[in-house]
Amino acid sequence: MERAYAPWVPITGARPLPMDDDYAARCESGQAFALEQDGALAGLIVLVDFPTHLWIDNVAVEPALKGQGLGRALMGFAETEARRRGLPELRLLTNALMAANIALYTRLGFIETERRTEKGRARVYMAKRLQPSG
Repeated sequence: MERAYAPWVPITGARPLPMDDDYAARCESGQAFALEQDGALAGLIVLVDFPTHLWIDNVAVEPALKGQGLGRALMGFAETEARRRGLPELRLLTNALMAANIALYTRLGFIETERRTEKGRARVYMAKRLQPSG
């Protein structure tokens, strides 16, 4: 999903870490989930189980397909997966300079839990408590 993250390079001054992730290993471990449209990769989400939450490590949509609700669909999938796995919360982080991402996650019900600098990057941690299904 190199193209999905490329617009952030000039904003953050660095390659977002998902650009260099090992997606073959993520697929092999069952952490990566692809969204296809017309037989082509349209989006991707990487989910990691923790004892108390489901971590959204990466969510990306093919830039030409933005605005079609695919990112929201992937985030909805993450909620469904968390509930299916019996986990009451979703968590993620984004770069503090990615204001559009922070705004989207806030609209989806995430709240900011912490800001800190790690690996030379200003990070915003966010979480969303899930209502029990049923």
